[in-house]
Amino acid sequence: MQVEALDRDDHNTAHAELRFTLMEQTPRIPSSQMFFIDSISGEVSLTEEGASTLDPEMCGRYKLSVMVKDMAGKANAFFSTGIVTVEVTGNTWASPDPVRLQENLPGPYPIPISQVKWSGSQAEYSLEGEFPEMLFTISREGVIYLNAPLDRETQDQFQISIVVERPDGREIAKPVELRVMVGDANDNRPTFPQAQYHTVVKELAARGTEILTVQAADNDDPKTDNVRIFYRLVGQIPESPRALFRVDRDSGVISVQADSMEGTAPQYTLTITAEDAKGLNSSCTVVVTVQDENNNPPVFSQHEYGPFHIPENAPVGTTVTAVLAGDADVRGGDSWQVDYRLESGNEEDVFTLVTDKQTNEVSLVLSKVLDFERESEYILVISAQNPVALVRGRYGPASTATVSIYVDDVNEGPILSQSHYEVTVREGEEPGRVIATIRGYDPDSHPIRYSLQGDTKKYFSIGKYSGELKTVQALDREENSTYTMEVIAVDGRNSSLSASTLVTVQILDVNDNSPVLVGDYSWKYLCTPRWEDQALVLASRDSDGPQHGGRLNFSLRSDATVRRNWKLTPINDTHTNLSLNIPYLAPEVYTVPFTISDSSSPPRSTFINLPVTVCPCNIRGNCKMAAKQLPGMPTIQSAVGILLGTFAVIGTILIVVFVRLSYQNPKEPSKTNQERVPLKISI
Repeated sequence: MQVEALDRDDHNTAHAELRFTLMEQTPRIPSSQMFFIDSISGEVSLTEEGASTLDPEMCGRYKLSVMVKDMAGKANAFFSTGIVTVEVTGNTWASPDPVRLQENLPGPYPIPISQVKWSGSQAEYSLEGEFPEMLFTISREGVIYLNAPLDRETQDQFQISIVVERPDGREIAKPVELRVMVGDANDNRPTFPQAQYHTVVKELAARGTEILTVQAADNDDPKTDNVRIFYRLVGQIPESPRALFRVDRDSGVISVQADSMEGTAPQYTLTITAEDAKGLNSSCTVVVTVQDENNNPPVFSQHEYGPFHIPENAPVGTTVTAVLAGDADVRGGDSWQVDYRLESGNEEDVFTLVTDKQTNEVSLVLSKVLDFERESEYILVISAQNPVALVRGRYGPASTATVSIYVDDVNEGPILSQSHYEVTVREGEEPGRVIATIRGYDPDSHPIRYSLQGDTKKYFSIGKYSGELKTVQALDREENSTYTMEVIAVDGRNSSLSASTLVTVQILDVNDNSPVLVGDYSWKYLCTPRWEDQALVLASRDSDGPQHGGRLNFSLRSDATVRRNWKLTPINDTHTNLSLNIPYLAPEVYTVPFTISDSSSPPRSTFINLPVTVCPCNIRGNCKMAAKQLPGMPTIQSAVGILLGTFAVIGTILIVVFVRLSYQNPKEPSKTNQERVPLKISI
């Protein structure tokens, strides 16, 4: 309880600040400190000692003397006293006994299931716990009601906390617990976890072989007989004249009932029911596939096939024949598939086997080119086996067959040993030398005739039967460095059969050309005094190949004056600079002697006397005056006279020739006198 006091002074001052004190307890049994009062709120409660020793038989009533002071209990405060009477009664607040309720009670609802009572002052009750709202309720009198049917499979028990409070909402005592247990009623049918099962049984499975176990579940109480389930086989599609399967009544194990599954349908659909003691039931289907086992070896319809004829020129990939080994096992399975193998007669892998997996038919296919002269007959032994092991029986003579093949002779064309010949010849070599021999043979031992195509200038010849390739005339690399022609080999007995090969002749370079100076230098000059970096650029050329005429060397004549006045500076392999070697040289036309040599060993050289004009120059580098004439050089007048005299002589000769021709009868020129000029081959 709570003691209340009133002070008429201002509540916002210390004058109305009240403090409570417990002055005396009567009687003081079994202890003088059975109760306690809160000094600020005035709430009276039991002490720990009082809570543990309070007994109505020892003392049924206590009187407590309580004092209240203002001024927060100071010595000069006003005070007042009062008496609190405490009645002690027996405690009836305790957890009620557990309640067991049957699920799905018929009602009517609500149904009272238990009751609690607080024996002290006025109290209010409420329920707490894990249950749907309004499933359980409690009245003012503490009667607990069930308001709807219970389902054990949803929740098999409830733990309900009963709370007691004062009207102001303050808790009086700790909550007590009510345990409600739900009893089972057989209201659930057994069910299978899946509607359909799939399993496999081998066709040679013995009687009693277990193939599958089906298990149904019942949501009723497992501690009761409500969950006991019985299994039955109630249907089989397709039906059979003998019992093939059975299901154990208690365990749900499906096993083979027949002595063997041979000759049965490839698949069966079984209907299994599960039923409890009340007769509630459900069903499922079991699809049983009868697995074929390899108990039949493949056999050929005949022991020998052929003989088959095939021409020796048949292309690779030609099908010789197709055979089949039949298998009595289920079509399409591993036990029905057949692997064929060539056991003998195909040591050189001339033939290969190609199997049609849809029909098991095997084709004998040519995988190499045939040669009648080498092998004219093949006797092949073919075996047939399954890719999986036989579980019964063995492979016998009926699983092998012999195939005879005759190769028919065909006239074949000649064969050349090489598809391309490359030949090298030094230029200028004497004609008639054999430079290559074209090799060929005829599979039928017929003679071979050789001929050339593409040698338009007739530089080469080939032996009609020997295949020897020769040069007809000396070759010049500077004219043409490569010749390409085709050699045709023809069967001597059938000109329509031939073979060809390309021949490429590379002409090797010989150092037969001397280097020459290229260009006109008569209009060029050098300035004196010497200008820095001024030079005449001299160019040269060698008609030989790079190995002979690659780098051309310029060198001045071994003369002290020449080497003092002039200097040659190489630019690259074919060009060099000619410049003054001294600061000043008198203006004049000088003859500069030098030699141009190639890089061969020994080298070929050309001696040059080059006229070079040296003159004074203006600031633009232009020559300011004509140079003196070299001694012995002709004048302009003398040069003109020489030219006119030369033209007169030539005209006189031409007149005489034309007059003589006009009096002569023309003759037919003979073939032997015609000039033979070979056509130039362009590369």
